[in-house]
Amino acid sequence: MYGVLGLLLTSGENLMSRVMCVSSAAGVCSSSVEQKIYVELNETVPCVRLLNATHQIGCQSSMSGDTGVLHVLETQSDLDWILSSGPHPPYMVIMETAFFNRSVMMRMKNSSRVSGVAVIVSKTGLAQNFSPHTTCPNQNTGVYVYSESYGSELANCNVTVWNPLGNGLSYEDFSFPVFALKDENQTQVIRKCYEDHNQRVNGSAPHYPLCAMQLFSHMHAVTDTVTCMRRTDLQNRFSINPEVLCDPLSDFNVWTSTRPLNSSAKGHAANESVVIAAARLDGRSFFWEQAPAAEGTVSGIITLLAAIQALYPVTQEAPPPRNIFFTFFQGEAFDYIGSSKMVYDMEKNDFVIDLKNVHSILEIGQVGLHSGRSLWMHSDPVSRKNDSVNEAVSEMMNRMESAAAGLSVSVGHPSFSQPLPPSSLQRFLRAGPIPGLVLADHQKSFSNRYYESMYDDAENLNVTYPPGLTPDEQLVYETDAAKVCDSCGCVAQLLYGFLVQKNNSWFRSLLLSAGPGPPQFYIGLGPRIHGPVHSVTRFVQYILANLTGTVTNLTESQCQNPSELSTENKDLFSYFWVSGPASVNSTGEPFCVRASVRLSEAVSPAFELLEYGSRNYSTWTESRWKSIRARIFLVASRELEVMQHRWS
Repeated sequence: MYGVLGLLLTSGENLMSRVMCVSSAAGVCSSSVEQKIYVELNETVPCVRLLNATHQIGCQSSMSGDTGVLHVLETQSDLDWILSSGPHPPYMVIMETAFFNRSVMMRMKNSSRVSGVAVIVSKTGLAQNFSPHTTCPNQNTGVYVYSESYGSELANCNVTVWNPLGNGLSYEDFSFPVFALKDENQTQVIRKCYEDHNQRVNGSAPHYPLCAMQLFSHMHAVTDTVTCMRRTDLQNRFSINPEVLCDPLSDFNVWTSTRPLNSSAKGHAANESVVIAAARLDGRSFFWEQAPAAEGTVSGIITLLAAIQALYPVTQEAPPPRNIFFTFFQGEAFDYIGSSKMVYDMEKNDFVIDLKNVHSILEIGQVGLHSGRSLWMHSDPVSRKNDSVNEAVSEMMNRMESAAAGLSVSVGHPSFSQPLPPSSLQRFLRAGPIPGLVLADHQKSFSNRYYESMYDDAENLNVTYPPGLTPDEQLVYETDAAKVCDSCGCVAQLLYGFLVQKNNSWFRSLLLSAGPGPPQFYIGLGPRIHGPVHSVTRFVQYILANLTGTVTNLTESQCQNPSELSTENKDLFSYFWVSGPASVNSTGEPFCVRASVRLSEAVSPAFELLEYGSRNYSTWTESRWKSIRARIFLVASRELEVMQHRWS
């Protein structure tokens, strides 16, 4: 653990001459004055600024960082001290997760006595529910707001409030920085500094020197996406050194099909009737890139991957009458970025299939099943007023119910008048009446108590392993929660009539163990800005290649440069160097597969059309910044605190 911050500053004397290092982790004082003054904090995660056509949301610091005297919020008395009676404002508030709620945060937002907030990420004291999203996700870009004649009475969750636990914090704009603290050791250092210097004794105010914190997260973008993109455009036109202020949220969708589709052919695919089986790839939370999305996203990914694992070999031996188009949409949490882009490309004949090819859609939503054993088939009551659509949807439901007869889950459907939950299917319905179902574990409002928050994780779904299991044993261990993949049986039966095996928990294990810590599902800025494709997108792409590909004898070098060797149609196949349980050799060594797995852009059409104020498409951008930092130090007086702020 880091040593206690050791700085004794005498009030009224020159700060620089009085700095002395009392202790450090290694017992050796650094010669750097800055290192003697400050303890830099690691694993701090900021809330960043996001913008859309009309608003800015999120958090930021001033250009030189915001500074305040530390105060730990543990009781109502602490909150009163911070907001009214404490003599050393502004305060930098340290809080446990139990106090991180809308009521407390809005009181701080409306106070001039708070300069920043740091939330200790901990499972202890966690509220029974916490969703910083709105009560009606994606309400402004769904099918029911598209036209007054298309079920406008169903818009804005007038019939069903899908996320009643949503407190809307992720859509507020805070003028001070808000960070998450993830390092337990450094959290203890902060507490120790507070207890030694700032804690009240018998209700009396502490005296200088006081422990202070400084947070840096200045965001370049302001107002809204329209303003930000206009200013960026002006910079590009007239500045010698133009500076980008914000970037569109973007990445890639991942798709494949049971019969290969020619990726270079655009528009209507002759004689192709396609059933789309879809799931979303992304999630979000209040803090940047802290989106484990276990129930909100991962449960759907796992279910669809498990169905593909069972279905694909069978469809190759006995091809079904319709091609099955498996797709994973990226950016759906931000007004359906991925699905709206695919529909847009289909409409202008710039995709491998068009809307006329689409026979029906089955979307896998939240299917965590941690609160029950029932699945619900959601459909759109407006499109079902069309007799042919209603007949097709009814047939899908009947087949789903038949498939579920031999499983341990029940399948039902809400009342005919209930609208669709937030789903990619809504973007397809805006283009025309397509038969479709959304499979979810909730009949009305979400079962997920932590929707779009950093607490929607594996622990929330009770995904744990007995101690002592090796990684290989974890891959085949089936927890009670992993039996969520029973629902895959319904999906697979519906698509072809083949009962999926139950033990597909290796997918879940692999997702939860990929990389350091749980994977994050925030879409981010994609390869246009950050270079590589999002890690989750790439991961699903390679899993699909492993499940659906044909093994080749190419070496790793040849696999990564197949154009030098292969004469096959590159518009049908790609090559992937993969590994995993499907390995064809006993050693588990990686190998090369040829597969028809593709990526397609997931960026809102608004940015292609240059319609930054669009009400039809997502307009979300993320602000650029230069520095994200957090540090603590001792300050000897209010005057020296102001001086320190100027020196930063």
